[in-house]
Amino acid sequence: MKTFTLSPLKLMSLFIVIFSGSLQAKNYTIDHLEPLSWWNKMQSNKLQLMIHGQDISALTPKITHPDITIVNVNKVTNGNYLFLDLQLADTIKAGEYEIAFYRKNIKILSHNYLINDRNKNSAAATSFNGKDVIYLLTPDRFANGDVSNDNNKVLKEQSNRTKKGGRHGGDIQGIINNLSYLKEMGFTQIWPNPMIENNQANYSYHGYSATDFYKIDARFGSNELFKTLSKQAQLQGLGLIKDVVLNHIGDQHWWLKDLPTNDWLNFQDKTYTGTHHKRESLHDPHATEKDKTLFSDGWFVPSMPDLNQRNKYLSTYLIQNTLWWIEYANLSGIRVDTYSYPDKDFLTDWTKRITDEYPNINIVGEEWTTNPAHVAYWQRGKKTHDNYVSYLPSVMDFPLQASLINGLKNQDSWSTGLIQLYQAIANDFQYADPYNLVTFADNHDMSRIYTQLDEDFALYKMVMSYLLTTRGIPQVFYGTEILMSNAGTEDHGVIRTDFPGGWLGDTSNAFTGKGLTAKQLTAQQYMKKLLNWRKTSKAIHQGKLTHFAPNNGIYVYFRTFETETVMIVMNKNKEDTLINTNDYQSLINDNIFATDVMTNESFSLNQPILLEKQSVKIWQLNKNVE
Repeated sequence: MKTFTLSPLKLMSLFIVIFSGSLQAKNYTIDHLEPLSWWNKMQSNKLQLMIHGQDISALTPKITHPDITIVNVNKVTNGNYLFLDLQLADTIKAGEYEIAFYRKNIKILSHNYLINDRNKNSAAATSFNGKDVIYLLTPDRFANGDVSNDNNKVLKEQSNRTKKGGRHGGDIQGIINNLSYLKEMGFTQIWPNPMIENNQANYSYHGYSATDFYKIDARFGSNELFKTLSKQAQLQGLGLIKDVVLNHIGDQHWWLKDLPTNDWLNFQDKTYTGTHHKRESLHDPHATEKDKTLFSDGWFVPSMPDLNQRNKYLSTYLIQNTLWWIEYANLSGIRVDTYSYPDKDFLTDWTKRITDEYPNINIVGEEWTTNPAHVAYWQRGKKTHDNYVSYLPSVMDFPLQASLINGLKNQDSWSTGLIQLYQAIANDFQYADPYNLVTFADNHDMSRIYTQLDEDFALYKMVMSYLLTTRGIPQVFYGTEILMSNAGTEDHGVIRTDFPGGWLGDTSNAFTGKGLTAKQLTAQQYMKKLLNWRKTSKAIHQGKLTHFAPNNGIYVYFRTFETETVMIVMNKNKEDTLINTNDYQSLINDNIFATDVMTNESFSLNQPILLEKQSVKIWQLNKNVE
């Protein structure tokens, strides 16, 4: 029998092959590496990658290119995660850069990381402001432009248009197909409810239960199609605002299957603990720490785990995710859901990092309270009672929304009726910048404005006219222009009902007007006329607001900018009412003529004017008849 003797060199080679094979057999993987990509020429050259995969922390990452330096390799309690701190050189060019993963000097895995050229014409450079009107829509309920994506075998909930709280099939393509309608109506910004993946078994259409922060839900389309929406919208003169959730995720998020740390979530190791929603506890000098903690750390509902932004890796992840979407899709702004619920110090860091990177971007936070002191607390520039510093430019004006409804519906007295609307504006001294508040009559979480007004068409016209002429940035909920309502129910599935004409076979079509009632068509044309006039008025965009205290059911206010003056008169009375324009001479000045912006009729201001009952008039003032 022959025997074989291997040289030491061959023995070593054989050992390496066997050893390498055994390492490969351990099944090391990279299941997630986020952010998915990045950009050169950002304000900050720092980047932290979250790398998730089987036993990934047992490997050593290396980048050999001189333009990317690994500063720190951070390991956490879960060995399936690495957090990689990178420093990008100022000179780094667009391209793919290899991240290699080694075990005992043997390359086990490799990932090519993409660096892009930064967008030179960022939409965030201008962002949304007082010249804009925002159209809020629920994508699943607006228009179904691609029936092929209604269902997806990988995603848990399937389409069921007969179910009020189910998926109905609206998508990104549906929005793209109807951009021309939004432009012609006179809207200038679109705010869709979140469209990132919500792979929940039930009630997932609304978008507020994220299961993947970097992926558009396949039932809406794809990341690329979302980017296309932004591009196509810009071609129509429309900006795209992204709805961001920093407070919570869905309980089917991939993190829940393999949490990075033992403090990634609030109350992570305990039974469900819900928030008490008492935001007053954040400001109450008599509040207990328990109440403050429970407000911020408690979960919304059992299916929405509450994120612990005090975890430094999660904090960085959320900041970078927002930056990624702004740059990726060339967004014109951000809306933040449940703004006051995350950790306060994190909110300071988040807003500062976003506004450092995009100094002109507008970000609006949702703080649902009718107390203006609590809303004002979060706006940038506010001198707060506890010296808290915020960099949030804008806040949703919930106090004005409530006062607008109460002011028009309540009987006038010394403390109710129009005086409530007047008082809401008089409280503007509490805000650092009241002109940058986002105003609205309703939204996706409350009854529609036509329902709130008991379907009173005269009051509807007064509310919408006021909304589009007062200070701030108005937001209009989809379907408001055609009097969509939810009479008899507070069910959100009904409030967010399908926009008529968005589905093949709909008996009525709001995009064309077919099948709408005469009143719906009148409302739509009224809004269209008002919105398109508003585009032309610098006084409305950036003019000073001056108002007179309501008197005998009449409320008068002015918007003035340079030589342009707009006078708005609201007559709440149920009978025609005569007004004497001499009472407002300090604002009328030498403008002796007015033109009604809705009828184009011109008339003299040198005589008393009879106002129709329950009406609002918007007059452009001038020295001569035009």
